Amino acid sequence: MDQITPRVTQAAVWTPDGIDIRTLDIPELGPGDILVGVDLATVCGSDLHTVSGRRPAACPSVLGHEAVGRVVAVGDGGRPAGAGAAASVVVGDRVVWSVTVPCGNCPRCASGFTAKCVDVRKVGHESAVGDWVLSGSYAEHIVLPRGTAVVQVPDSMPDAVAAPAACATATVMAALEAAGALAGKRVLIYGAGMLGVSAAAASAEREASTVRVIDHNPLRQNLSRSFGAIDDDGESTDVAIDFTGSAAAVQTALGRLDTGGRLVLAGSVTPGPPIAVDPEAVVRRWLTITGIHNYEPRHLAQAIAFLDATREKYPWAELVDAPVPLTELTRVLAVAPPGILRSSVAPTQGGTPTDSLANT
Repeated sequence: MDQITPRVTQAAVWTPDGIDIRTLDIPELGPGDILVGVDLATVCGSDLHTVSGRRPAACPSVLGHEAVGRVVAVGDGGRPAGAGAAASVVVGDRVVWSVTVPCGNCPRCASGFTAKCVDVRKVGHESAVGDWVLSGSYAEHIVLPRGTAVVQVPDSMPDAVAAPAACATATVMAALEAAGALAGKRVLIYGAGMLGVSAAAASAEREASTVRVIDHNPLRQNLSRSFGAIDDDGESTDVAIDFTGSAAAVQTALGRLDTGGRLVLAGSVTPGPPIAVDPEAVVRRWLTITGIHNYEPRHLAQAIAFLDATREKYPWAELVDAPVPLTELTRVLAVAPPGILRSSVAPTQGGTPTDSLANT
């Protein structure tokens, strides 16, 4: 059966002079590659840091790594979808995809740390003058190379709920795995952004005895209450999870751990001042300090399952602002409006259909 594949696509290319909307050729797909039409992309905080100069990144590039869309074409031979994801994908499937694309062969991949592959490539982080131009989700189409984990999304799940799974929610699943069993535990979360409120809900669903959230922004602090959190009481905790990356917050969190406590660091992704760790306190109080960065394919699958199971319980869609067309991306590459944790872009909204050809 023939499948209709677009020849070109519209993409928002981030350049030294800002965002440039360009018409780009869609390359021929290799075995195992897939082409996805992007329905909705949410704006992650890391992209805001990139365009503001706080985070180094390839430039020019097509940014965007939180998105949902439908499979438009599959490279010859079909494509395995990666561990923890669907066995295969076909044209028409609604999917989300991993941020990382591992080689699958290096020692780190072999040991289960595919997110830290020595040759890892990342969605929305690659150069637009390299061999993977359509690597980001701020475009009508994205090419997912063989080895990218994808997970099918139920049609009943709104785009605004599904898209953040590809970064925020999957990262939370990794953080909670590192935190261990939470049933009956006191959980303290630093930061009430998308990750913090998602972690609050996920901790509550895992039967934590209490879930407390700390955020200096009163609107976000209040928002966390709709996701199973209560305000901090200043007491000791069994588990502390930091999404802020603030050295002061990490230092405070370490001091709040009770005997046997565990500190999970997920927000410290840029260099910062060191904190003080007393080895004797770690030994005598049986403390654990661990970190996570990115996530594994199983966490992406867990994210979609979690969001699907809780979509009637928590107001996930309310965290995402109404989408703008691709031509207005510059306007939303800034801090989201109060009470909104994610801006969003609908790449085909307000656009025109691209030319197509039939591939056999």
